[in-house]
Amino acid sequence: MSGGKMQEVREAGCPPGTTVEVRNLFFNVPARRKFLRSEQTECARVRQVFMMYALANPAVGMRLKIDGRTLHNLPANAAGKDRLLELFRTIPKDALRPVAYTSPEIKVSGFAALPSFSRSDRSEQCIFINCRPAWAPVLSGAISEGYHSLLPRNRHPVLFLFIGIAPELVDVNVHPAKKEVRFHSPGAVRAAVAQAIRTALQNTAARSIFVPNPPGGAIQMPPPRTGSSAPTGLFTYGGSSFKKRPAPASDAAPLLPGAAGTAAAPAASAGKPWNWCRVIGQIGSLYVVLETEDGLVLMDQHAAHERVLFEKYTAAISGRAVESQALLTAETVVLTPADALNLRKSLAALKQAGFGIHEFGQDTFLVDALPACLGDISAGRLVAEIAPALAEGAGSVELMVEQIAKAACHAAVKARARLTESEIGRLITDLEKAEMPYTCPHGRPVIIHFSFQDLARKFGRNAPRAESGANARG
Repeated sequence: MSGGKMQEVREAGCPPGTTVEVRNLFFNVPARRKFLRSEQTECARVRQVFMMYALANPAVGMRLKIDGRTLHNLPANAAGKDRLLELFRTIPKDALRPVAYTSPEIKVSGFAALPSFSRSDRSEQCIFINCRPAWAPVLSGAISEGYHSLLPRNRHPVLFLFIGIAPELVDVNVHPAKKEVRFHSPGAVRAAVAQAIRTALQNTAARSIFVPNPPGGAIQMPPPRTGSSAPTGLFTYGGSSFKKRPAPASDAAPLLPGAAGTAAAPAASAGKPWNWCRVIGQIGSLYVVLETEDGLVLMDQHAAHERVLFEKYTAAISGRAVESQALLTAETVVLTPADALNLRKSLAALKQAGFGIHEFGQDTFLVDALPACLGDISAGRLVAEIAPALAEGAGSVELMVEQIAKAACHAAVKARARLTESEIGRLITDLEKAEMPYTCPHGRPVIIHFSFQDLARKFGRNAPRAESGANARG
């Protein structure tokens, strides 16, 4: 080919090692050369194309050289995760969760990053459809659904997904550069991708980048030291049983005045934020301070309670087992005509969700019961908040998740509440049982972890070997 014209056609072998070269790309289209950006910008685009095809083909060795300098030299027959981490070196290895989902028509694989490792843009969302970089509008909604309630607003997850689907079920001819495709059954693809992401994020057996390894169920009281007011004995929740953990060493950090010195026993199952924890105390009526086997954890009590209430309520909805609590005094709520229409259409679904709401003439409703897990909140205020968004739910309880999150926020422990020892213990135990204990329903962090290595660096000392919390204070 020369200048877009075919010069010669003949057979040519292309054994491994064949070189294909493109020279003087714009010699006959100078106008296009004028529209090129700076050299740095165009090099960045070249690197992006290289990285996408390198990700899609980890079995192929690939090398990128620019101006004689080798930027990437990727070995052949690499594992998918190894190739990914080689190309995206800013992503911590422990931040990725494997994605694996298979249905009769769709297969979804790859890696999804933890919500705590997110970006302000979508530059690290790489989607491959049948091993080719591509995109479809339905995937945006699927990703949002998969990370629903786990990310703050205007934050985007880091994703590397490979979607396998029969070629006859995808149309690749809807974009001149083949960058966008259309699916024959977009709803099935959306459901598959969302489920694949949710399943990957719920599998928290591996270590999180914010919190240590998975956790315990019961709370244990170590014997008090001299001068400590911490009570003796032990207390448990939910009938959990455990082996007694040795009391902290005598040189352990003293408890804060009036704080509980409790420790959770090692857990037998994975999926929790820690193997054991000792409650140091509560500070500012805002945060609970915990010692774990890996270091120090700060827990936002309000965000933690939001997560607990949110998951309890959504689990009850999924199991069609929402417990309803009658109000001592029924409340009336007056809505706008549009909101009243939305509420009227959704009365059956709201009843299933634990609400007791009845029409009381025109646009007025009587609320006499609320879901028991939402605690002591204003029924009228809650219904007024839910009503405007019910149009999108079309009467479906499952589509009221955002409103449930808001309700959980209002019902949760307030930020300035002073918690008792037993309330702290209950909150910790409930949080350990959560599927995603690391963020609240609005995407804010629930717990922040400082490892012993982090603390040692800040104090300019050698990092201790944290075999256990009691032995790691040296």
